[in-house]
Amino acid sequence: MAASQPSLQVLEAFRRLEPVGPIGLSIAQFLRDAIIRNQLVPGQGLPEAEVSAVMGVSRQPVRDALIRLSEAGLLRVLPQRGSLVTRISVPGVYGGRFVRQAVERAVIRETAVKAGEADIRRMHRLIDEQEEALARGDHAGFLALDDEMHQAFALAMGHEAAWTALAAVKLQMDRVRYLSIPLEATPGAVLIAQHRAIVAAVARRDPGAAERAMEAHLAEILSSVPMLVGRYPEHFDTGE
Repeated sequence: MAASQPSLQVLEAFRRLEPVGPIGLSIAQFLRDAIIRNQLVPGQGLPEAEVSAVMGVSRQPVRDALIRLSEAGLLRVLPQRGSLVTRISVPGVYGGRFVRQAVERAVIRETAVKAGEADIRRMHRLIDEQEEALARGDHAGFLALDDEMHQAFALAMGHEAAWTALAAVKLQMDRVRYLSIPLEATPGAVLIAQHRAIVAAVARRDPGAAERAMEAHLAEILSSVPMLVGRYPEHFDTGE
């Protein structure tokens, strides 16, 4: 799947955007999404001058963006050689899952006690939209709705800060998710069924069942990672 030096053509799409806020932050967000979605694969070189030319921006905001992404663990900066997209860190995936599970189990217990009927209707709607995205093969849309679903649990309880904090620790998990869904390492239908089980427990006001359903849902990645490592070893850093 990976090539030794894939094209940077994907970056041309940035020219059609209308960045909001600091240009360096917009570039960092664009590059981050391209890495997470495996449009820029592990080992891909990102020379500052070439990235700047392809994206149609000056070099300073590109430099700032590359530094941000290296601090997030998505790029490795090599002296005199530029930046490379890192491999997916398997320890980072498992560590992110551990932190995410601890936070989301607590959130879903509270959600099962306090969520309003409007919150629950929104959760059901998001699951329905996930099914529609899956049916039309929209994997990116499916995963965006998956994030919106989990964010909805936190927002229903006023815990937006908890979801914001998770964004940084789940980056390596997200890279696995974008590899996994198209290959059905974890079938989308399974994830939807797990979401329905979580929301059903919330609707029943059963925090114990909601917590168990969330734990089972977030453990799904533990079975998909070994399969993906075996299929795409060049994408992963196992930490060995």
